[in-house]
This record gives sequence, C-alpha cells and structure tokens, in this order.
Amino acid sequence: MSTVRVMTEADVTAVSEIRVAGWKAAYAGILPQSYLDRMTVEADARRRRRYITGPDKVTTDLVAVDTRGGVVGWACLGPSSTAAGELYALYVRPSLIGTGIGHSLLQAVHGMAPAQGFDSLLLWVLADNARARRFYERAGYATDGAVQADDYDGVSVAEVRYRLTL
Repeated sequence: MSTVRVMTEADVTAVSEIRVAGWKAAYAGILPQSYLDRMTVEADARRRRRYITGPDKVTTDLVAVDTRGGVVGWACLGPSSTAAGELYALYVRPSLIGTGIGHSLLQAVHGMAPAQGFDSLLLWVLADNARARRFYERAGYATDGAVQADDYDGVSVAEVRYRLTL
C-alpha cells in the first residue's frame, strides 16, 4: 500500500535512484547500453535538485511512499507545448512494478490536472516500450498520431505520443 504526496527536496536522491533504476530496467535492449551504463544517481540527483528548487519551476512532482515513508515511485506533471498538460515522467521501483503504485501515481496526476487548468494530458512513450504502452492504454490513453525521435549515443529512438481527455 502506498500514499501519494508532493515531492520535497529531501526526496531527490530516492527519486533519482528510482529514475535511474527504472531507465536501466525498462529501456535495456531499447536504448544503447552505453547510454544506460553512463547514468548515475548522483548526476541525476544534481539535475533534479536544480529542477525542484529552480525559480522557473512549472512542474508538479509527486512521490508514492510506502507505509514506512520510503519513496517507491515518482511522477511529474506540467504544461505541454499545447494547451494540454503533460505527464513528463512516471517511474516505480522496478521490483515493485505491478503492485499498483504506478496506478496510484497516475490517479493522483489525473486528480490534480484539472485544478492546474488541464482538461487533457499528453505523454510520450518509447515506441518499443510495450509494457509502458499497455499500462497507459489500460488507463484510457490512446495514441494521437504524433511521433518524434530522440538521439541516444548516435541511435535514433522513436517515441509515440498518447493523449487522455480528462
């Protein structure tokens, strides 16, 4: 069982641990291993601290915590380049995937998006990340035809955009 609350600066290291472990687990075989191998919790935490404490912060970061108060998941919501909101990230400790933590985070994001002026949400998923695509599709998201590619160590990796009307 987990509860969801707003992330604090004290959560940064735990969130970075989840994000780095999540990338290494979810994207193995999709992104170049050289890119994944260079990811570190320390570098991610430095970036995350700048985001969470920066004067231009426009995102809302949420964490899922277990009964002992340990951070077990993270989600980030903010504005997209369109009038919709965007779910920038949702990660759960890899060993806890499938336990409902991701669903709890997603429901919290859906609950707070309208108060931030968003009547729909967008998110991007790596085209080859079948597990994440199934998760979002079960939650009611559908692809909207938009695609993009990002470069990871010289390899172009396709992403597809999903949309949900709240």
